[in-house]
Amino acid sequence: MSQETKFTVFCMESYKVHKALTGRQVSELFEKHGVFDYIREFYDVLHTTGYQYINHDIDIYLNARNAAMPT
Repeated sequence: MSQETKFTVFCMESYKVHKALTGRQVSELFEKHGVFDYIREFYDVLHTTGYQYINHDIDIYLNARNAAMPT
């Protein structure tokens, strides 16, 4: 497993806890709104930050795309 893939899983798990979502909900949300691509594109910067920054950054990214949180 590549470092980028491990990091993507870390981001998903962290965001899942941050928003109290299921893994499936996070996966569908990330896929629908391009978060997986965003994480891969900015891996070099994001992997040097902490989980709180990453969660906040993903929130900003999703808000800019008017993404609705799953219920």
